[in-house]
Amino acid sequence: MKLLVIDAGNSRVKWGLHAHGQWLERGAVLTAEVEQLQEVFSRLASPERIVAANVAGALAEQRIEDAVAHFGVRANWIVSRAEQCGVRSSYADPALLGPDRWAALIGARHLHERACVVVNVGTTMTVDALTAQGIFVGGFIVPGYALMRAALARNTARLKVQDGQFSYFPDNTANGISSGALNALSGAVDRMLRYLSETGQEDAIVLLSGGDAPLLEPLLVTPQLVDNLVLEGLARIGASDV
Repeated sequence: MKLLVIDAGNSRVKWGLHAHGQWLERGAVLTAEVEQLQEVFSRLASPERIVAANVAGALAEQRIEDAVAHFGVRANWIVSRAEQCGVRSSYADPALLGPDRWAALIGARHLHERACVVVNVGTTMTVDALTAQGIFVGGFIVPGYALMRAALARNTARLKVQDGQFSYFPDNTANGISSGALNALSGAVDRMLRYLSETGQEDAIVLLSGGDAPLLEPLLVTPQLVDNLVLEGLARIGASDV
């Protein structure tokens, strides 16, 4: 089955064409320029099924609907469930979990049937805990790298956004801000690993995805970088019952 999967995030809309267990094409456009998908999708062969996750709002969803209309295939906009594709949710109200997080958890379970910390580093960073039994037990949501730096600039008089580099012992303001943000992000991942270990989920692995994942990768112990866990999960959902 040929699947078109779409992940509409706050910063970018990612998409992929999937068939026979592999990616045929993948790409992305800025969410602010989502109308570009009209031209992009006009060059694609028609999929048999379209599966999408949206956290970017109603306007982005409508623009995507417009871009896929010529295929003659309705988009299936996923909603998080209590159980799907080998993952069971412990969220208080499973339907309120972001569909991108749910898809990423399913993607993680499909790639590795062991305890995982599923990390997506974008506009925000989500750090979700998945047990070896496939149970999503909960997760953190924290501001992403750019948001942290922007918050300092917006709410202080002298800490402007500047390009900085990570350093163990920053000796200037720009490096101090960049290093502080990256340490805060990596610390959240390390803390979730510790929580999993303390609750009997030993040897959990970190699956790292998202646009700013390469910034965080050097600060974590042997993370596995996955190009787009959300798309992986959407492809798994699309290959099952949607």
